[in-house]
Amino acid sequence: MSEFNEFDQQGSVPNKETGSIISHAFEMYKGVFGYAIVAMIIYIVGGFIIQSVTGFNSAAIMEEMQTSGDYGNFRYWETPGFSMYMTFSSLFLLLLTPLYVGLIYMVNKFNTKNPIEFSDLFIGYRQNFVNILIYSFLSGIISSVALTLCFIPFFFIYPFLLLGYPILLFENSSAIDALSKSFNMAKENYGTFLGVSFLGLLISMAGVILCGIGLILTAPFIMIVMYSAYCAFVGKPRQIMYTKQ
Repeated sequence: MSEFNEFDQQGSVPNKETGSIISHAFEMYKGVFGYAIVAMIIYIVGGFIIQSVTGFNSAAIMEEMQTSGDYGNFRYWETPGFSMYMTFSSLFLLLLTPLYVGLIYMVNKFNTKNPIEFSDLFIGYRQNFVNILIYSFLSGIISSVALTLCFIPFFFIYPFLLLGYPILLFENSSAIDALSKSFNMAKENYGTFLGVSFLGLLISMAGVILCGIGLILTAPFIMIVMYSAYCAFVGKPRQIMYTKQ
């Protein structure tokens, strides 16, 4: 089971400013960098397995699109295995979200000078697992709808989802409560949340310029931004001590 205990007074908390939160996230990311890469490798390996099972080859599709030069009219949804790939891929992404919550847990341990263990990466599968999945599903739908609206609206909606995962982890709340609290916090401090979300996402996607492989290094950064933003606006969270039975 998991027990909640007040943790030491050690640990830093950023100011309620965009620059301070991003700087804090950079400092925290240094402490969990290796584990973040492991999480991304799990994601990539899973993606390859799903492609091989479904017969869908994204690399071949991209090559064909580049050869034809007709990106707008290319009917990728008619590609063999695409429907099955999307189904399995979406399910895999949903089941993987507790892993990213584990990164938030790890960064809190790093911030509070507590020893980090590899098993900490999987705390999301032991702590509030169902609500994490429900929240991931709901936020995924919201994000998908925003992305279909010419992509730009996504950046304006994402700030309302920024604190959801830390709330689920540190407050052990329900998915609806996490969504509601995250929305209300962002509404009251929207300018800062918008700046933090935009810079966090921009840095997370910066790996694309390194032929895409750089995403392994940068993509998890947004999860650390969530933690730093939580510290700034909610306060330093209490340490979760997981007791094995």
